[in-house]
Amino acid sequence: MKANESGIERVIRIAVGVVLLSLVAIGPKSLWGLIGIIPLVTGLVGICPIYSILGISTCKKCTS
Repeated sequence: MKANESGIERVIRIAVGVVLLSLVAIGPKSLWGLIGIIPLVTGLVGICPIYSILGISTCKKCTS
């Protein structure tokens, strides 16, 4: 699969994922924080499955 996320979007997704996962460990101790795995993984690999299904790409150099 071809990457479909821009660099800044990947950084934001990783940051959001880490913040949500930290809610499990140090925040209100809610398992809802595990939802942070999704943006963390998609940010690390650079591929968003929903973007692929919808044909969206925010990566300018990846579309050429």
